[in-house]
Amino acid sequence: MTDCGIPKFNSRDLVIREDIMEKAKELAELIGTSDEVQHFQKAERLIQKHERVQTLISAIKKKQKEIVAFESFKNQAMVDKIEREIDELQDELDEIPVVTEFQQSQSDINYLLQLVISVIRDTVSEKVNVESGSDPAPTSGYGE
Repeated sequence: MTDCGIPKFNSRDLVIREDIMEKAKELAELIGTSDEVQHFQKAERLIQKHERVQTLISAIKKKQKEIVAFESFKNQAMVDKIEREIDELQDELDEIPVVTEFQQSQSDINYLLQLVISVIRDTVSEKVNVESGSDPAPTSGYGE
């Protein structure tokens, strides 16, 4: 293989330009002030203060540790029983409105972040294709 003069980067060694990092931090701060993040933080505080939610979370964690113990003893019957108990606790937890609100706020933030990533990816892809003079890659190699 010949060296064509294009630098190769190992992602671990890649140094990102300072101005790019600064803009990324600004964008992160803007996202941090979004309604979605504010709603998430409010729901998180309510969950932390909600006694029944915290009791259920603790019970689920305890039962998860029990499963590990019974798995080490190869006691599948007890593992199955405890998994059913965890499912019941999780169902009860999922029925609490503040938990539903918290889960929805997590989903909203994930959607927002995916949207931002998509916009950046698409914008960079457009620039790379235009500036390199290449046509966009075909969607499939069949029948073309």
